[in-house]
Amino acid sequence: MPFTQRIESLKKRHAEIEEQLHLEEARPAKDEVKATKLKRDKLSLKEEILRLEAQGVAA
Repeated sequence: MPFTQRIESLKKRHAEIEEQLHLEEARPAKDEVKATKLKRDKLSLKEEILRLEAQGVAA
């Protein structure tokens, strides 16, 4: 997968997780474990995106 497509794919997944997290937190009785996992996954993707973007700038 080309470099820019990889970043776009990660950004799309990040947005999907953000939407899932928003929906979970809007529930009256949210699942804390699920919300925490979504937050962790979202952060991991964000870090990967930033790392790849930094590599792209350095290249």
